[in-house]
Amino acid sequence: MKLRELTTFLETIAPLAYQEDYDNSGLIVGDPGKEINGVLISLDCTEAVVDEAIADGLNLIISHHPIVFRGLKKFNGKNYVERVVMKAIKNDIALYAIHTNFDNVLVGVNRKICDKLGVKDPAILKPKEGSLKKLVTFCPETDAEKVRKAMFDAGAGWIGNYSECSYNTKGLGTFKAGEGTDPHVGEIDKRHQEPEVRIETIYPANIERRLIAGLVEAHPYEEVSYDLYPVSNPYLQVGSGMIGNLETDQDEADFLKHVKEQLNAKVIRHSALRGKKIRRVAVCGGAGSFLLSNSISAGADIFITADFKYHEFFDVEGKLVIADVGHFESEQFTQELLLELITENFPNFALRLTVQNTNPINYLI
Repeated sequence: MKLRELTTFLETIAPLAYQEDYDNSGLIVGDPGKEINGVLISLDCTEAVVDEAIADGLNLIISHHPIVFRGLKKFNGKNYVERVVMKAIKNDIALYAIHTNFDNVLVGVNRKICDKLGVKDPAILKPKEGSLKKLVTFCPETDAEKVRKAMFDAGAGWIGNYSECSYNTKGLGTFKAGEGTDPHVGEIDKRHQEPEVRIETIYPANIERRLIAGLVEAHPYEEVSYDLYPVSNPYLQVGSGMIGNLETDQDEADFLKHVKEQLNAKVIRHSALRGKKIRRVAVCGGAGSFLLSNSISAGADIFITADFKYHEFFDVEGKLVIADVGHFESEQFTQELLLELITENFPNFALRLTVQNTNPINYLI
């Protein structure tokens, strides 16, 4: 299998356009056209992980965290980032990261946490803004269904769990074909009137190129008329964190013990308990303090995440319980999720989870 086949699949699930501005997801080292003989999956890409891939004869490492966040100006092995990249290149091992783009999708990191904790019907906590657009096009009535299908097949027309959404109005289009044209209907140098359908549909901005290509291919006109509009609506299927409900109310202390067990957390740092039942649960894998106000506004009883600073614990003001389980602990099951998704689509391909514990934090119990 070519490397690009696998990366294309991963980017269908978690498009690179969904990563945060500071991130560096995607193919970091490697030729997309190279043959891959096996994959090692890890949360972090460390020297030990690269050594494991070398020993096992695997030439692709997929990690959640990118080994390179910022540009590297020198490769002399002075730090672990340079050493990892140098060793990967020397041994012809490709490095791929699927980070905040995987955090920000419905089937990604936060959904896995919800599943582990028994949180039902989770939704995006902070939907991404500026990710939706609207396309309007005009075509003959006889070709409207073909054009609609092409746009839907390209990924347009989703509103929540409803697909193939569009709005259609009939009208009269006019045009005059000039010299050198090959009009689908009408005659050259004569104004033509054609009964047309105006088709409107919404789409995520990252599919725009594919959508327009599909539209042009399906449309009968030589020159295809379409308009693109920005949409300020939040994209409910993409964004940060998730929130959902437990099937039954639980005592705070009991639920914290449940979280500790399910996430294999050595310790949980939490804010003061409120003496109230836990029913509504917000989660965010990794550093999630930026979602505290969103969790409160969404009515969460507890917010499970990592990397809260001392003074940020004051910000909760008794409105919910903060449960800081640790960065590694909140994201460790991302490896399992990647294994499941890839195996389901490439069942005969060699996949392995790393045996390395890449958590840089140790605990004295």
